[in-house]
Amino acid sequence: MKKLLLFTLLITFIVSCQQKEIIIKDAFKKYDETEALAQSQENESNRMKFKLIQSKYLDMNVVFKPFQKELAGFSEENYEELKPLILEQNIPNLQKSVKEGKLSYEKLTLFYLYRIRKFESDSTLSLNSIIALNPNVLEEAREKDKNKSDISEYSIYGMPILLKDNINTKDMNTTAGAIALADNKTTKDAFIVEKLRENGAIILGKVNLSEWAYFFCSGCPLGYSAVGGQTLNPYGRGKFETGGSSAGSGVTVAANYAVAAVGTETAGSITSPSSQNSVVGLKPTIGVLSRTGIVPISSTLDTPGPMTKNVIDNAIFMNAMFGFDKNDNASKKIEEDYFQNGFRNKFEGRRLGVLKPLLSDSIYNFTVEKLKKVGVEIVEITPPEISFNGFVTLLNIDMKHDLPKYLKNNASKNIEVKSVKDVTLFNLQDSILRAPYGQQLFDGIVNDKTTLKELEVIKNNLNTEGKKYLQALIDENLDAILSINNYHSGIAAVAKYPTLTVPMGYKESGEPVSLTFVGLPYTERKLLEIGYAFEQLTKVRKMPKNYQ
Repeated sequence: MKKLLLFTLLITFIVSCQQKEIIIKDAFKKYDETEALAQSQENESNRMKFKLIQSKYLDMNVVFKPFQKELAGFSEENYEELKPLILEQNIPNLQKSVKEGKLSYEKLTLFYLYRIRKFESDSTLSLNSIIALNPNVLEEAREKDKNKSDISEYSIYGMPILLKDNINTKDMNTTAGAIALADNKTTKDAFIVEKLRENGAIILGKVNLSEWAYFFCSGCPLGYSAVGGQTLNPYGRGKFETGGSSAGSGVTVAANYAVAAVGTETAGSITSPSSQNSVVGLKPTIGVLSRTGIVPISSTLDTPGPMTKNVIDNAIFMNAMFGFDKNDNASKKIEEDYFQNGFRNKFEGRRLGVLKPLLSDSIYNFTVEKLKKVGVEIVEITPPEISFNGFVTLLNIDMKHDLPKYLKNNASKNIEVKSVKDVTLFNLQDSILRAPYGQQLFDGIVNDKTTLKELEVIKNNLNTEGKKYLQALIDENLDAILSINNYHSGIAAVAKYPTLTVPMGYKESGEPVSLTFVGLPYTERKLLEIGYAFEQLTKVRKMPKNYQ
């Protein structure tokens, strides 16, 4: 009788384990998206009229396969218990919980894996924001737990980070969202990823993006890629744009899928998704952060940058990424600590420029009045008319030359495409899968005959015009000029000025709106300090209601 009972218990245990495994294995199922696509056609913006939502390429069951065993042992009760310790918490609070023994880096990582699976496997809540997960991430988290010793509360050590999938990693493919790079098995980390690992960060995975950083198709949806499908905004799923091209970076931070994420920007690709997803995004001065190992658009304008839930984390993130890179011609030797001695929570002595044409925006106007009340000296600016002629040409010719360099020096040897033209020909072999919205901008690159000599004239003209628009920063001795979302990101880009965007409020519809600070080159520390004071004054960021 005792043997029979033991046998029965053993069989029950085996069946239970098998069922758990099946649940995990089949967690991600394709669903009928006909109704969702039909609803998208009612959106006013053509960019929100989707042809597809789910990826036709990616199988998330395969992505999650390395974690079946660990996730089988992590329950909904475990998840609920950890939520107060993790959701919306900044890095200092997370490190404090680890130090007090309430949390471990392994539990933190497991929590995020569980949360991603929980939402991404639900057809009514999935955001299509994840492209890959680091198969070794739990092992790395355990190592961090084992080796931790007197970790600063302001350290990136042990923090799970997501990367935009145009940033090279040695343990995951780097696709830029394009099927042409789907098997891009790079064996070397990008320079900024090396720095993050050196400082103890855990690379959790890769996120979706606008394919080729949104310099690929014309007027197509932001956040769409052939590899990842259509990224959706957690504040209004299928209703609000995600912003681009760092759509997945903004969405995953907003939805608390990781501590923070890295985005990249050429002209608005960090500020736009940060604004649309109510997170803090910093686009540094060109040369502060390395671009080596990042799929490029423009060596003139490209830069990576941190995207976080709060300003403190942004500064901590900056400290963990910057450093001189001899392989990046723009890289500068900078001695900076973006958070040393903390930030003062005051606006005393600050002079901020306000753009008069934006004062018709009620949220911007309300914010300006609020800043006046706390002692900020506001200087109203009527910006001059400028010419933006040649901007697309700059991107065309830079990418025509920069992408082949990446493919030669930083892509894996099995990648057959060697140029923009090769990519266009590759996509034509199956355009429904590879380029359902077309590839008009890539065709434009191929057809653009501008010489490098002519390009230099265009670059100089654009730089002059951008600086002219922002001249009040110097003439009026301003700490920053205030903009909305990514309205002036292109101007700041060609001027080579940094921008910081911080949540400012929400429209009546619930769509996020952000205040963007534009500063002079290498004033990132000052922008972060002003941004922190603004964040503490307003405290407007709230979690998307369906992702709490």
